[in-house]
Amino acid sequence: MSGYYSPIVYTIPEQEDGWLLKTVLQRRLQVSRKLLSRLKLTEQGVMLNGERVYISVKVSAGDVLEIRMEQEESDDILPESIPFTILYEDEHLLIVNKDAGVIVHPTHGHYTGTLANGVVHYWKSKGERFRFRPIHRLDQETSGVLAIAKNPYVHQHVSEQMIAGTVDKKYIAFVHGSPVPEQGSIDGAIDRDPEEPHRRIVTPDGYAARTLYTTITRWAGGTASAVNLKLESGRTHQIRVHMTSVGCPLIGDRMYKTLPADEIDEQTAALREERDLWINRQALHACELSFVHPLTQERMTFHAPLPADMAALEKRLNDEAAPREELK
Repeated sequence: MSGYYSPIVYTIPEQEDGWLLKTVLQRRLQVSRKLLSRLKLTEQGVMLNGERVYISVKVSAGDVLEIRMEQEESDDILPESIPFTILYEDEHLLIVNKDAGVIVHPTHGHYTGTLANGVVHYWKSKGERFRFRPIHRLDQETSGVLAIAKNPYVHQHVSEQMIAGTVDKKYIAFVHGSPVPEQGSIDGAIDRDPEEPHRRIVTPDGYAARTLYTTITRWAGGTASAVNLKLESGRTHQIRVHMTSVGCPLIGDRMYKTLPADEIDEQTAALREERDLWINRQALHACELSFVHPLTQERMTFHAPLPADMAALEKRLNDEAAPREELK
C-alpha cells in the first residue's frame, strides 16, 4: 500500500479569493507541469479542505490546500551502512557533509559504497521511504555541503533557484601560486577536452562559466595560497579548470595538476610536485551552501568545517612554507 510524503499545506489568502485552483498551484506555488500531471493522477494528490477536488474549481479565502505526493523509494540503490555527517534534516530536506573519496550516486562500475547507498540505508533504518534526490553534485574527491530533497516538489524548487543563480555555493581551496589580482572573477567557457574526454578545458566553444574568487592567505611569497570561491555556474570540474587556467592549479589535483612544463621553471615544478604529495586528493572543500527553503520561504545557510586532511595541509603549509601573509 503506497503512502504519502508530508503534505505541502497552503492557506488561501484574501487576495487569491476566487482564483482557479490550477492558477494557485501553478502561479503561487509554482508546481511544475510534470508534477501537476502526476498529482492529478494521484488519489489524494490535490486536496481542498480535506476533500479531493478538480483543479478547475475556484478557491475561497481561508481554504486549506494540501498537495500530497506518493512516497517513492530508490529500489535500484542497495542500502549499505555507510557513515555520513548530517548537518540538517527536516521532513523535506536532508543536508549532509560529504567526505572526500565518496561518490554521490551509483554509476557504472560503482554500484555500492556511495553516499546514496548510505542515505537509503539510513532512511530505511528509521522506517522512512524517500527517493534519493541530490539537488546538486560534488566530485568524488571534493568534500563538503550537499543538499538532498525528500520529494519532487522541493527538488524542483531548489533546482530552479540554482538555475536562477540565487543559490550561494562557496568553496575553499588550497592552490599552487597566487591569483592576480588577489580578488576577481574568472570567466571562461568550459567543455570536454577532445583528446581526454574525462577532462574539461577552457575553450571559446564551450559552455559559459564564471567563478568568483578571493585570496585569503599566501605562503612563501605566493608559491601557495588559500582561496575562497563562489560559483555563478555549475560546470563539471569548474573550479579545478578555472584555477588551472589562471596558473593556480589545486594542490593535490592529479588530473589538473600543473601547467605545461614550458610555462613554469624546474624549481617551481619540483616544489609543486612535492606539495601535491601532502594531500591525497584535490584540496577543495564546499564550505557553505545557502538557499531559500521552498516551504518556509526562509533563507537557510549551512556550513561544513574544514576536513582533517585539508586542516593538516594548511598546518604543513604554515610550518614548511612560511612566511604566511593574511589577506582577508
